[in-house]
Amino acid sequence: MNKSIIYLVLLFPLLCQNLLAQESFEKKAKKIGENIQQISEEEKKVLKAEVIRIDEELNAGKINQKTADSLKSLAATKSSQQIERKVAEQEAKLLELVKMKVDDQVFEKTDTIRWKKNRIIVSYEKDDNKKDKTKKWKKGEKRTTSQFVFAMGLNNLLVNEDLSSLDQSDFSTWGSRFYEWGATYNTRIFKNNNFWHAKYGFSVMYNNLRPTENRYFVKDGNQTILVPFDEKLEESRLRNVQLVFPLHLELDFTPKKTNEDGTNYFRTHKSFRIGLGGYAGLRLKTKQKLEYTLNDQDVYVKELGDFNANTFIYGLSTYVSYKEVGLYVKYDLNPLFKNNPIQQNNISFGVRFDFN
Repeated sequence: MNKSIIYLVLLFPLLCQNLLAQESFEKKAKKIGENIQQISEEEKKVLKAEVIRIDEELNAGKINQKTADSLKSLAATKSSQQIERKVAEQEAKLLELVKMKVDDQVFEKTDTIRWKKNRIIVSYEKDDNKKDKTKKWKKGEKRTTSQFVFAMGLNNLLVNEDLSSLDQSDFSTWGSRFYEWGATYNTRIFKNNNFWHAKYGFSVMYNNLRPTENRYFVKDGNQTILVPFDEKLEESRLRNVQLVFPLHLELDFTPKKTNEDGTNYFRTHKSFRIGLGGYAGLRLKTKQKLEYTLNDQDVYVKELGDFNANTFIYGLSTYVSYKEVGLYVKYDLNPLFKNNPIQQNNISFGVRFDFN
């Protein structure tokens, strides 16, 4: 196998981890804005509880009115100082974030920042005319976003492209499953139209087949067949692991939004989505796992090999999703085994998650 592909597979989990850990500028700024609001609300609750406690002591005769008023004033001052200190910390974080994002501009200590519904506004003074200028960051302007994809469901083989063959399949309906994980990029094709998107990336697919009637796979020359096993099988499973590169035309029904200045901006994965496309790639590994009992001893057999499976793979796939969750179907256009007289193509049905 090509070394570059092996390195790609080994590094792929780290790449996905970085994609998941990486927050967008928009989310970070919004989080800081939420923190500022939460600080004020929490301190007000603390102050209210302290005032109630002081009133209870006053009513119980433990303190007089003058002492109660003094304690309330002290509590209010302390609460105000706490809010000012904590909010200042959050504003410093927000200013640092904006410095790194907005036009690579280096701001001074005299800069002012305001968090508004659709943007962050940064005002600063120019040395030449001492007039306030404003830089605005608008939400939703990125045409390309990234997603972590995970899918799972049922897996089987379609015989001679006949869908009815699944009714008499040689494999367990609920025991044969598939799993897929990967990373994708979603690009809005037209600048001012949010309907058409190109979705592309790479995925690792795990397609499992569990034969029925106590059978397992055996290579018979250049063919691969199912034969009965001599002992009672507790587990019989063939797994194909594939690295593929999917490409979909995605129709996103998320409506456009409007900024306060009347300009439009676009979001993705906020409504219904339809993906139409396919994938191509190669088989990384094929493994058969058998479990049975022999002379009161548990026996586990793992057999690695090609099992005459096709090295290259290509197929069609589609999904219908609402926000991050959808129904998913994929179908291999080339058969699983190279030289079997009966054409058997892998087909999968399941659910798909696109974490945007």
